[in-house]
Amino acid sequence: MTAQIIDGKAFSAKVRGQVAEHVTRLKADHGLTPGLAVVLVGEDPASQVYVRSKGKQTIEAGMASFEHKLDASTSEADLLALIDQLNTDPAVHGILVQLPLPDHLDEALVINSIAPEKDVDGFHISNVGLLATGQKSMVPCTPLGCLMLLRDQLGNLSGLNAVVIGRSNIVGKPMAQLLLRDSCTVTIAHSRTKDLAAVVRGADIVVAAVGRPEFVPGDWLKPGATVIDVGINRLDAPEKGEGKTRLVGDVDFASASEVAGAITPVPGGVGPMTIACLLANTVTACCRANGIAEPEGLTA
Repeated sequence: MTAQIIDGKAFSAKVRGQVAEHVTRLKADHGLTPGLAVVLVGEDPASQVYVRSKGKQTIEAGMASFEHKLDASTSEADLLALIDQLNTDPAVHGILVQLPLPDHLDEALVINSIAPEKDVDGFHISNVGLLATGQKSMVPCTPLGCLMLLRDQLGNLSGLNAVVIGRSNIVGKPMAQLLLRDSCTVTIAHSRTKDLAAVVRGADIVVAAVGRPEFVPGDWLKPGATVIDVGINRLDAPEKGEGKTRLVGDVDFASASEVAGAITPVPGGVGPMTIACLLANTVTACCRANGIAEPEGLTA
């Protein structure tokens, strides 16, 4: 048996198309253009690539893109003053501060200074609390993307056993909350879990977000399970040439794809969904701010 490949690239293009349709409607019916502000502090090369990509896709969806690039030595007071200005700017519906921040800046303080209703990353403590208590919130983009892929693949998730490997605030914990909300039976596993293989083997859905390359082998999986691989790890690939690397996930794709019913590849699985969901969250935030019905299918 070979697993069906879940094409995150194709699905994210569909989501971005839906976002663009909503944006067109908001402009035509309400004279509103959703706006996303991205703040980048410093010169981190990976962050620069992400920010460029986010800006490009924001504009392609018909939204307004506001980029603020600050020097690595920017003071906390100056960064907080910029966020304060964006919080009160009616043209900005979503604010994203690109992480990681330089060491001298307090990440939690910065994130929690963003107005919760504009926090399109879903990291503000208010949004975390609202999600945990089943209330309306902004939902972190990567878990939202994973949920959309699962719903598209499986339809109704009610009653399924789900194991989330990884307990980070960015993926593991919110992913578990979303699966609970869709009536899955959820286990959060991690590096200290006893007999992790046996825990994973009981799962209809496995979400791997542990940050360790090819950590989950195929023989840990229940035959026919749906596997969502959130990991992005670079391994040396001397066969490609000197100094070359290849991207792998947290799941050993070769062995897992012989057991799983469906699996996301790396790259081309969860990754493209993250930016698509960021755009979706920005449209949702714009609708909520203006008392307009939220876009169906683009929220949790």
